[in-house]
Amino acid sequence: MTPFEIGDWVKGKSKDGELIRGFIEAIDFLQGTVKVYVVACDQEKTIGRTIETLNKWVKKCSVSETVQEDQIHYLVDLALETHDVEWFNQLSTQLNTLRSGLKRTNQKERSHFSPVNRLGQSGIKNKFQ
Repeated sequence: MTPFEIGDWVKGKSKDGELIRGFIEAIDFLQGTVKVYVVACDQEKTIGRTIETLNKWVKKCSVSETVQEDQIHYLVDLALETHDVEWFNQLSTQLNTLRSGLKRTNQKERSHFSPVNRLGQSGIKNKFQ
């Protein structure tokens, strides 16, 4: 058995020794291999291709809890390239949610703004003085 599932993001090396990063498209339990759609590689020609490699040569990527806007843009491009409409819609919703959250955060920061003079003092007396 393999600890991988289709869709898992992995990093590792190919049979040719290339460093790869991508997601699993297929698993061959009998042969002990996985087919990885490569999104990043040290060999430019391999990017965008599906390669087969031994499952012991790849490991799952850690899941980031903080998603940044540029990461979602990259995934949106990937969804467009793979013609995955459902994934594109999910990512678009996630991007809009992230953007609206950033706007609210910026508005809160502005609402708590206290004026500071050129000496770095706000004119509000500190209760500890």
